[in-house]
Amino acid sequence: MRWSLAYIPTLRETPAEAEVASHRLMLRAGLVRKLSAGTYSYLPLGTRVLLKVIRIIREEMTRAGALEVLLPALQPSDLWKKSGRYAQMGPEMVRFKDRHGKEMVLGPTHEEVITDLVAGELRSYRDLPKTLFQIQTKFRDEARPRFGVIRSCEFLMKDAYSFDRDEAGLSVNYDRMYDAYQRIFSRCGLEVVPVEADTGVMGGDDSHEFMVLAQNGEDTVVRCSGCSYAASKDRAAKALTPAGSAEPRFPKEGDPCPKCRGPLKLLPAIEVGHIFKLGTKYSAVLGAHFLDEDGKQKPFIMGCYGIGVSRLLPAIIETHHDEAGIRWPMGVSPYQAVILPLQTDNPAIQEAAEWIHREALEAGVEILLDDREVSGGVKMKDADLVGFPIRILLSDKTLQKESVEFKLRTESQPTLLKTSEVVSHLKKLLDSR
Repeated sequence: MRWSLAYIPTLRETPAEAEVASHRLMLRAGLVRKLSAGTYSYLPLGTRVLLKVIRIIREEMTRAGALEVLLPALQPSDLWKKSGRYAQMGPEMVRFKDRHGKEMVLGPTHEEVITDLVAGELRSYRDLPKTLFQIQTKFRDEARPRFGVIRSCEFLMKDAYSFDRDEAGLSVNYDRMYDAYQRIFSRCGLEVVPVEADTGVMGGDDSHEFMVLAQNGEDTVVRCSGCSYAASKDRAAKALTPAGSAEPRFPKEGDPCPKCRGPLKLLPAIEVGHIFKLGTKYSAVLGAHFLDEDGKQKPFIMGCYGIGVSRLLPAIIETHHDEAGIRWPMGVSPYQAVILPLQTDNPAIQEAAEWIHREALEAGVEILLDDREVSGGVKMKDADLVGFPIRILLSDKTLQKESVEFKLRTESQPTLLKTSEVVSHLKKLLDSR
């Protein structure tokens, strides 16, 4: 790909609306543009990162035995009334009447829809277990959209649902999804902290959130300095609130841990995933039953497993950036490498840049050639801002040595490589990652 043919509208100045590092850099690097409060358009570079994250999720969900489906975002309100969540969701749920006067909602989540789907399809214990997942747009009318795509009104989510005959089967699926989440986040370059969490409006008996510790996180991890205890703020409040108290006692820095009495720490974080043991909360009220080996009807034992796909991009940026811009992990970078010919009026430099570009593409490298007629300083600043993992720089100075400057975004100094060896070195480096 050539920069002159791409659509990468980088910005020199930080937009006034940007509140945190990830929001600022997603705008400045040309990944997204705001349409209205809580809604964003993904530009080509942002879309490339999003698709790479989605591919990782699909691979790991398939590896864990989940089957992909696609459910409607437009849903009848009747299902939500049956489950009891129509009133419970409050003003966050987008509700309206269609032209026939039928009450509809834009799905903030899909427990009701997936349960209704399998109710007439999975009839016997022989059909179980099953785990279905989708990657779908969700809608929530946030009272205060903020932090760019971290808290938005329209967002992309991966949600999976397991159906088992008993609690033992649910535990197996829950552990399988737990492990899959660890692999997904690791492949995205994220270190996550799994914490005990409150089930909230989702319901169920048990849940864990996967948190990324970040200076600008909108959530909080409550962690003990003396043991392995880690919980969300709401879950910790339940443990700390005295029995019979009407007011929850939210944790404070230095409070005693409910497990070992050691001091608690409150750490800012971004929630990127949440898994739940739902039990029969939805299957019982929506009539989703199966026949066991004795011919008795029983409700499915369900689990629910969500990942905020849109949130992964800012979470990655919040933990992988410096003062110059983004530092993408190789597995999710929009392009693996960028070629910067500094003197566009030098035919020999252009010829060498074109050769590297052509050979790298043939070797399967995702590479961008910056062929713009702009200064070398602009090219280098844009390359660092967007955050390509590898920078290949050609100049009059390197040409005299039949070499290029080969620099990793995470390192301060470049390496001088012979032009003829650049592509083989590049391929070897990528194959080792």
